[in-house]
Amino acid sequence: MKTRFHHFHVDRHGNVFDRKLFLAISFAGLVGVLALTAAFVAMMGTPAEASQNPAYAEPSNPALPASTMGLEKGRTALLVVDPQIDFLSPDGVTWSVVGESVTEHNVVENIGRLLTSAKAADMPVVVSPHFYYPHDHRWKFEGALEKVMHSLGMFDRPGPLDLEGFEGSGADFMPQYKTHILDGETVITSPHKIYGPEQNDAALQLRKLGVDKVILIGMSANLCVESHMREFIEQGFEVAVVRDATAGAKVPEGDGYLAALINFRMMANAVWSTDEAVGMIDALHE
Repeated sequence: MKTRFHHFHVDRHGNVFDRKLFLAISFAGLVGVLALTAAFVAMMGTPAEASQNPAYAEPSNPALPASTMGLEKGRTALLVVDPQIDFLSPDGVTWSVVGESVTEHNVVENIGRLLTSAKAADMPVVVSPHFYYPHDHRWKFEGALEKVMHSLGMFDRPGPLDLEGFEGSGADFMPQYKTHILDGETVITSPHKIYGPEQNDAALQLRKLGVDKVILIGMSANLCVESHMREFIEQGFEVAVVRDATAGAKVPEGDGYLAALINFRMMANAVWSTDEAVGMIDALHE
C-alpha cells in the first residue's frame, strides 16, 4: 500500500519517489512521439488552429445518418466526467501525455462555458469523479492504464471519509469550476473506479431527476468519457458528446482522442461542438 505525501510516495519496499519524476521516467518513451506530434502540429498550424486538424475533421461524405437529438428542459442534464486537476491542469500527473490534446481542443475553457450555460438554464449538472483510496491500491490485477494511474498516485485520497490534503491536490476539482460544482445544487456522485459509471450512482441520480437526455463532457475521451457514453446508452439514455470538451492521451500506442471520436460518431446520439451545445442549452431559457 502506498502512502501519499503531497507529490511523494513510499512503495511497498520503503523506497521514496517523486510522482512527477516517476511520470517523467514512466513515459520516457514519449519523447520521440511528442517530438513527432510537435512537428505535426507545426505543420497543421498553431494550437489555436488545431480544431481544424484534418485528422479530426468530419467526413466530407458521411455514411451515417445525421443526428435528430434535441434538448428538453427538465429532461436533460450536463454530466461532467473527471473535471479534476490530475487531468486538466499542468500541475496534474498526466499533463505530459494529455496536455497537448487538452490545449488544442480548448477543453478547460469549453467545460467552463458549458457549466456556466447549464447553470444559467437551470439544467441539472452531475459530476462523476474519479477517486482512489488506499484499499484500491491492493488490487491484485490491473489493466495497462490502471497500473499507470495507481503507480502515479492519480486521484489519490487517504480514505472515502477523509478530505485531508484534498484541497489543491490532483484529486481536487479544477479551481475555476468550483463555483458551479460546489454550489449546493450540483450532484457529485460516488466515484467511478476504472472507467465507466457501473460502480457509482450516476445513472441512479439521473433517473431520480427525471433525466433521460445527457450532454457528456470531461476526461478522458477514449477512457472514462467513452465508457460513460456506452453505459448510459445501454441504460436507455439519449447521449450527446461534446467533442471539444474532452481530450485524450497521445502515446506511442495511439491518439486516444481520435480513437474516441470515431466511436462517438458511430454510437452517440449526437456529437456536438461546444458552440452548438451552448446554443442549444441557451435556447432552453429564452
